[in-house]
Amino acid sequence: MKRNPRTAPARTGAAREAALAGAAVCLALGALGTLSGQAAAAPAPAQAPAPVPAAAADLAAARAAATSPATLSTLSRFFARDGAVARSTAEPRAGGATVAVYVLSPDFVAGKKGAPVARSEFLATPAVSSDGQKASVWAADTGSGWQVVNIATGDDEFRYAKAGAAKLHGGTVFREPQTDAWYVTGGSRVLPLDEDAVRAVGTKGTTLAAYRARVAAAYGDKLPGSAYAKKGAAGGYGGPAQAAPEQPEQAAQAAPAPAAPADGPAVSAAVAAAGAGGLTVLLLGGFTARRLHRRTREV
Repeated sequence: MKRNPRTAPARTGAAREAALAGAAVCLALGALGTLSGQAAAAPAPAQAPAPVPAAAADLAAARAAATSPATLSTLSRFFARDGAVARSTAEPRAGGATVAVYVLSPDFVAGKKGAPVARSEFLATPAVSSDGQKASVWAADTGSGWQVVNIATGDDEFRYAKAGAAKLHGGTVFREPQTDAWYVTGGSRVLPLDEDAVRAVGTKGTTLAAYRARVAAAYGDKLPGSAYAKKGAAGGYGGPAQAAPEQPEQAAQAAPAPAAPADGPAVSAAVAAAGAGGLTVLLLGGFTARRLHRRTREV
């Protein structure tokens, strides 16, 4: 089941709003350069390489961050947010294996030679409360080690990883964040894993070449360096921003970034967790990403 979004006021006023606006598309787009002119001209590949899998050490470090006492304390508050369970009795625990989460790659959309369809976005660890609520704890390498950067309700990352493995053994499960569609790809095929993907490629899926042509047509003019990006229609393409320092034990729901005009996808920024020195704002989405139907919470 898709998640229903819920928002709350940003907790640091103008500083938080400025940080969120400046963060739009920073992680996904930071080093890609001017690609929009290449997207339409590049030939569609018959096959694409698989993305580099997450290293065992990284999976272990992400899991350690997701199951730390500080994260478990935050999860207790997260699960108790609607009064379904008391914070003191939430008893959050890891509910399964940590997995790498992949999203559609801007390099693939732009037709960069040898680009995989998807790139690693973050590592996710499932969590469950005493009353059965599920959550996904996202961790990323922030430059000073693996840290929890977001918590989202539900178990999309894990359900689709399992579904993709069953549908195409050895394939790469990835998300197209602009439509919240989940796919699995391998060889020359792209297969749908949810209703959004079925609407895009049909029940039997499509060829990699046809999928690349579709995403190039849909997003090729919205890549960094494009007129769309320069005029800020995708929510702005600023670089990383620093949020105001705050206490690690505080937590509040993330406020969404402003929606894009009707001619382009909306942008949603996820807010990173941090160290004692403050919070680093990161984008956890695609190159013009939005997180549909998810409830997120800062950590």
